Amino acid sequence: MEMKNLATELSENAYPGRGIVIGKSADGKKAVTGYFIMGRSENSRNRVFVEDGEGIRTQAFDPSKLVDPSLIIYAPVRVLGNKTIVTNGDQTDTIYDGMDKQLTFEQSLRIREFEPDGPNYTPRISGVMHIENGTYNYAMSILKSNNGNPEACNRYTFAYENPVAGEGHFIHTYMHDGNPLPSFEGEPKWVEIGNDIDEFTDMLWTNLNEENKVSLFVRFIDIATGKYETRIINKNK
Repeated sequence: MEMKNLATELSENAYPGRGIVIGKSADGKKAVTGYFIMGRSENSRNRVFVEDGEGIRTQAFDPSKLVDPSLIIYAPVRVLGNKTIVTNGDQTDTIYDGMDKQLTFEQSLRIREFEPDGPNYTPRISGVMHIENGTYNYAMSILKSNNGNPEACNRYTFAYENPVAGEGHFIHTYMHDGNPLPSFEGEPKWVEIGNDIDEFTDMLWTNLNEENKVSLFVRFIDIATGKYETRIINKNK
């Protein structure tokens, strides 16, 4: 697999939709994740990220303009002990509840599938980071329609044990803009991860399409201590 330049992947794609990147900092000391949302409709763009305990949730920027909250208001990030869950929908809660009952990441998602927003049938993308006793691993998942056919759900899980310093993986909902929007294909993209949370945050935000980007969350977690730093950027202010 060829390592992709994350800045280029973002800047050359006007509409990757929602995206998750997870990896390890170049110095090997931090577990890294980023999650962004984009929007084409007024309803999708009318959102901000707000902190909610150790995680975040989406919230309507202008409540008077909120039309349908079902697929846009959710908690993208939740923390369960030494696990950080990052997703593009309310399956965050499904994973949290399942893993709290000792189910695996993959088992927890068995009761979910892609979003019911035909003709796009937006994939559900999810990630979980596990830090324990100075060790770190992560997994990513995508649940998608069978090439646009909602009669079948294709489930893919990718697990990364002992990830390499300076490397990560990037998965997003759509290959590119279109009508209907084409679902992501293949493995999560292999990308480079830096050391500085502010540089990483700025790189992501700067390279997202200016018209379509909505909000960005970034977290660096110290693998030795579990302490973390978080950055949130909202286009709506």
